[in-house]
Amino acid sequence: MDETMITCSCCGAAVHPDDIVYVGDEPVCPDCAEAETFVCDHCGFRFWNGDNMGDGRFDLCESCRDEYYVACSECGRLLRNSEAYYEDSDEEGEAPCCESCYRRKVGDALHPYSYKPAPIFYGSGPLFLGVELEVDGAGKSAANAKAIQDIMNRRAEYVYIKTDGSLDDGLEVVTHPCTLDEHIARLPWKEGLEAIRAMHYYSHNAGTCGLHIHVNRDGLGRNSAAQDETIGKILYLFERFWQEVLRFSRRTESQMNHWAARYGYKNSGKEILEHAKYDSGNGRYACVNLTNYDTIEFRAFRGTLKYNTLIATLQFVARICKVALSMSEEGIQALGWPQLVLLLTDRSTPELIQYLKERRLYINEPVAAEGEV
Repeated sequence: MDETMITCSCCGAAVHPDDIVYVGDEPVCPDCAEAETFVCDHCGFRFWNGDNMGDGRFDLCESCRDEYYVACSECGRLLRNSEAYYEDSDEEGEAPCCESCYRRKVGDALHPYSYKPAPIFYGSGPLFLGVELEVDGAGKSAANAKAIQDIMNRRAEYVYIKTDGSLDDGLEVVTHPCTLDEHIARLPWKEGLEAIRAMHYYSHNAGTCGLHIHVNRDGLGRNSAAQDETIGKILYLFERFWQEVLRFSRRTESQMNHWAARYGYKNSGKEILEHAKYDSGNGRYACVNLTNYDTIEFRAFRGTLKYNTLIATLQFVARICKVALSMSEEGIQALGWPQLVLLLTDRSTPELIQYLKERRLYINEPVAAEGEV
């Protein structure tokens, strides 16, 4: 036999070196390679068919199967790690699911934390407020999520419900972007909060929950430069009146540092914004989170199931944005807290006035307050 030929370890045929295929160290002719071996879809190396750990959709070697793939715990379908869904209670990742099985387990009303539908805008704008209200202590329950959603969405598709790994045993109620008027006049917050309390969830008293409010960037100026100017003034107001913001938030200083850290006072909004963008290191865990492309997120506020507190917080955010839009930097720098309060409140904000009085932040005498939930 020609010494330049190589013998196929599978069938014994003589094969030219240019045509030989190797499975590990074993030479194989092209026909046997086609019939007896496979190429791993992940690493690209060739293995014997008997070692194929795939499921028909994927051809996989044992090493790649173990490191990069999991099987759905419900139907057995093989999934890339990035495709697998887990219930938040599955902290060890012991029960991966494909999307369809996950939906069947938790129900269509309860979505994973990564869920982000296309926004639906309610009201005429230009300023829209999107709420993320965290509640805890009564379960990551699809049935509870559906009951909340049915109440809150009886007029329109205002809310959806997600799980959140930062909660011990709770849910996150998320609204589509709504104007302040829409939140107050149309969205059934009173009934929704009452139902959530009846399910024995907590928010303020849970210690794990926040009330986050997203504001659309294009409601803060006609272009990115104008929006940055407004955002800088918002940051300046938060830093200038940090102690008042802290009292309004109902958080402790340590909770703020963990979930909604301040950027630090500087002489102008522009300076604070530059620091926030390039030097702060806060990421999204900032009092005003700037990492989202379409929105800024007010994260300072502790969660609540008290209607007046929730509406007052929405009014506070909307009015802060209005002040930042309408006043010059010099005018804002000249404000004291009493003057700012007068700009934030009028006859259309009774909830905010009540809340400011409860928190000893109003210019008049304080009033007695009902407890938070």
